[in-house]
Amino acid sequence: MQNILEGIRVLDFGRFIAGPFCAGMLADLGADVVRIEPPGGADDRYLMPITAGGEGAMYLQANRGKRSLTLDTAGPEGRALLERLIASADVVVANAPPAALRHMGIDYDTLRAIRPDIILTVATAFGLSGPNRDNGGFDGTGQAVSGAMYLSGPPGQPYRAATSYVDFSTAISCAYGTLAAIIRRMKTGEGALVEASLVGTALNMMTPILMEEATGARHRVPTANRSPIAGPSDLFATKDGWVLVQVLGQKMFRRWAELVGRPDLPDDPRFATDILRGDNGAELSRIMGAWCAPRTVAECLAALRKARIPVTHLLRPAQVLEPENGLTQTLGWMAYPGVPVPLPVAPPPAFLSGTDTATVRPAPTLGQDTEALLQDLGLDAADIGRLRAAGVV
Repeated sequence: MQNILEGIRVLDFGRFIAGPFCAGMLADLGADVVRIEPPGGADDRYLMPITAGGEGAMYLQANRGKRSLTLDTAGPEGRALLERLIASADVVVANAPPAALRHMGIDYDTLRAIRPDIILTVATAFGLSGPNRDNGGFDGTGQAVSGAMYLSGPPGQPYRAATSYVDFSTAISCAYGTLAAIIRRMKTGEGALVEASLVGTALNMMTPILMEEATGARHRVPTANRSPIAGPSDLFATKDGWVLVQVLGQKMFRRWAELVGRPDLPDDPRFATDILRGDNGAELSRIMGAWCAPRTVAECLAALRKARIPVTHLLRPAQVLEPENGLTQTLGWMAYPGVPVPLPVAPPPAFLSGTDTATVRPAPTLGQDTEALLQDLGLDAADIGRLRAAGVV
């Protein structure tokens, strides 16, 4: 079976994470994704540099499986080539505010004038409408304005999450919307504008807590690593490392209480339900911490797993890559010019049987497919040479 998006062409104007990772997931499913950037390379290509040429880890992850076209779209020749590319495309992906899209000439109205059934997928910080629509932002923007950052860390010291979960989740939302738009076009012949925002994504994740606030049920405060909705659910120090323990539900709480030698706890009114155990979780964390402290990680894992209580060893990034921890087999490995070792790449977040999503195609070097793509548009070697000399490509 061919990959499900084979025959779909995507022009990727995305930068950093939300746009590029969305387009990268479409490439995972077989789409012909063409990353378009200036002849000197876009800034996001060089974020977190790890290669001899300066390409960054974020670029290599989010742009796997794509082709690269360098094109200066500011002048008339570059713009004319861009319009020919748009006419050949099914989907355009970008992450930029509305004013920037218009300036680039890839807003929805401009695209539809070139190809009426085009799909434009846009990731923005605040959405395409509203008073903040032309404000830019990054992952931390969503974390901060949604209330999530306030609740992270210990009281009095908000923490930003170390990973860009808002950006990556927005990319997944964009890919989800793009697939729906492709299906609709297959049914109706109509294109679509697909939109997702960092703030919208972050608010989706914060909705249960916002419901608590709206109803007055409770007003959350930071609790560091301790869960506010159940307990004991926290990060605990052992003799030689850390473990994450998460107890949910009455039956599991009773098993945990027996394990730590406190069979009286399930009858304590402070711990009668999950939410009460969250509200009074500091005491449960104290008990669990005292149980873990004299034991090794291995001893904690063995005892808790035997009691059927979810427990996880806290790993450093370097430990994730150690084969004995059983995670390397879930990663793909990618060779890239200028890197002496294979690079770990997480597989697509979802698999589709009968398609080839196991092969990891590396991210493109700058402009590596420019000549082939221009030839597809009917340009010959002389035309391409002239454009290169003029700095258009």
